Amino acid sequence: MDIIQALAQELKIRPKQAEAAVTLIDEGNTIPFIARYRKEATGSLNDETLRSLFERLNYLRNLEEKKQQVIAAITEQGKLTEELKAQIESAQTLVVVDDLYRPYRPKRRTRALIAKEKGLEPLANIILLQMTQKPLEEEAKAYLNEEKEVNTIPDALAGASDIIAEAISDEADYRIRIRELTMQKGMISSAAKDPDAESVYEMYYEFCERIAKIAGHRVLALNRGEAEKILTVKLEAPKEDIIRYLEKQVIKKDNANTTPFLKNVIADSYDRLIAPAIEREIRSALTETAQDGAIRVFGKNLEQLLMQPPIVGKVVLGWDPAFRTGCKLAVVDETGKVLDTAVIYPTPPQNKVEEAKATLKKMIDKYNVNLISLGNGTASRESEMIIVDLLKELNRPLQYVIVNEAGASVYSASKLATEEFPEFDVGQRSAASMARRLQDPLAELVKIDPKSIGVGQYQHDMNQKKLSEALGGVVEDCVNKVGVDLNTASASLLEYISGISKTVAKNIVSYREENGRFASRNQLLKVAKLGPKAYEQCAGFTRILNGKNPLDATAVHPESYQAAEKLLDTLGFQPQDIVSGKLKGLSKKIADLDLKKLAQQLEIGVITLQDIVKELEKPARDPREDMPKPILRSDVLEMKDLTPGMILKGTVRNVIDFGVFVDIGVHQDGLVHISQICDRFIKHPLEAVGVGDIVDVKVMSVDLAKKRIQLTMKGIN
Repeated sequence: MDIIQALAQELKIRPKQAEAAVTLIDEGNTIPFIARYRKEATGSLNDETLRSLFERLNYLRNLEEKKQQVIAAITEQGKLTEELKAQIESAQTLVVVDDLYRPYRPKRRTRALIAKEKGLEPLANIILLQMTQKPLEEEAKAYLNEEKEVNTIPDALAGASDIIAEAISDEADYRIRIRELTMQKGMISSAAKDPDAESVYEMYYEFCERIAKIAGHRVLALNRGEAEKILTVKLEAPKEDIIRYLEKQVIKKDNANTTPFLKNVIADSYDRLIAPAIEREIRSALTETAQDGAIRVFGKNLEQLLMQPPIVGKVVLGWDPAFRTGCKLAVVDETGKVLDTAVIYPTPPQNKVEEAKATLKKMIDKYNVNLISLGNGTASRESEMIIVDLLKELNRPLQYVIVNEAGASVYSASKLATEEFPEFDVGQRSAASMARRLQDPLAELVKIDPKSIGVGQYQHDMNQKKLSEALGGVVEDCVNKVGVDLNTASASLLEYISGISKTVAKNIVSYREENGRFASRNQLLKVAKLGPKAYEQCAGFTRILNGKNPLDATAVHPESYQAAEKLLDTLGFQPQDIVSGKLKGLSKKIADLDLKKLAQQLEIGVITLQDIVKELEKPARDPREDMPKPILRSDVLEMKDLTPGMILKGTVRNVIDFGVFVDIGVHQDGLVHISQICDRFIKHPLEAVGVGDIVDVKVMSVDLAKKRIQLTMKGIN
């Protein structure tokens, strides 16, 4: 099966779609560009499918390359048969190619190789043929050779045994079947090295589960417990089934001279050579699958977090809570500009509550603050109490929001933050970040390495390259879905735009600083190192408000401007009508027209026509508008106030394999187990909820000592 067919089959798309996507990728087009502006060619494949296709394309191409290398290596040895070549060419995975190559791979000096050097291969072949009528001790006498250190009959038979054992372990078909049997019937178990020690791995102290059934998060937990030397983990293969299978394959004749010997060799081959290798391979495959699953969940959570709706038009006071070093404050205006900063000490050990309130009141009045954005880290609970007290004393409407401060400390100590706020310390930068991540979560969170945002599980145990690539792809998709204002976007935001590198992003900002505002998208071609290909990739994702051409403020690509202008003219509109809102009913107006005919007149495809109409109706519409808005609070609950049966509104903070963590405003997130999310059966919580969702939950139980809250989303009317 060729690569295109394989991709089509795996991704359940048409071969034509797969072929078009591969061609576009090979031409150097980015995934967001293909997903948004090449729908006609790909049949509207979305960015998620395209990223899966790109990943599989790389794997399948590596597989083809590996096959050619293996065929060349075996040919060089003069051992390639037509049958073996066909087996290699039809292999579906790298593991199978490795299995087929194993007998021909250059080996270090194994016991079998040493035995062959001693001239014992013919004896091994006699035993394997199972034809001899003589006892094996008789056959072995002919191979005694003092020069080659084959001094005794047991020496000769041991050498023959080693040769046969290695030949059995090298047989690709045997390994494939043994791997299948182990995966189907094997168990994975763990035990505590010290059963009396307390740890987070207590549920794995006496653990056993079918390999075929084990969940990804359990695999990662076992790996971590093993790495921390708390657990001993092992695979228990269906050894009897495997030995029976091998005996059936190897022992072809009932020969009293060879059968007992071969049975011992088979057991040795499995225990010494096959089982350890298969265990390593299966553990590795389980880990890779678990990591891929965890990375997918991490990516989905990150997407939900990045796509949270911005709270626009508000003056926000960012509050980075702390104890000893004081709470850092930063007031940020509607555009994200920092107006003022301060440090207050209302929390222990200083407890200067009244002094802190006086500073807060002064800042709130002076800058007309509408919202307080409080980080959820250390001292957040104590700070929240003070904010609620303060709200009661004010004669003005003011609310607060708890924001997830994951990654804030990474950002505030970064080179980027130092360049952005050279006069601030890390606390002040963090407070400014708290405010800005409420005003525009996407613009602020792109400044942080996605791995540091912390909306996943076991992220430090992942293949870091794979994790970075996957999360970078998520950020890229989110930024391009929203688009960026070319005249206000930071270099951090611009570098995620399709076709723009870090260097080009900095060059765009430098060009803006030297030449003033961009008046048109075409000006991008004057930016250093931004050529025609990069322009094609990025132009549609940039926005210029109040520029020379109203289409520059939309997601219509410059390559379609002529068609868009012709469409407006055909319908009796002017480009200026885009910004005035006169085109709101455009889709109704063309509903009665023959779209196919209209698209032909405009020399574009029907899908492109529909996209243009949608964009002209609602120019530069922000897809984040559809996401749930953050909960604005004005009162506070404590954990001790919670009672079973209480119904509360909360924000989903994290989604993991076995449930979701929900912020219900008591500083300690509650867990909704997967079985408590909804009445229907779901394989994963992401089928029902995502990070940032606002949900109704009922308190099931509260454990104050362990700081655990069990919640349910079922049975709430």
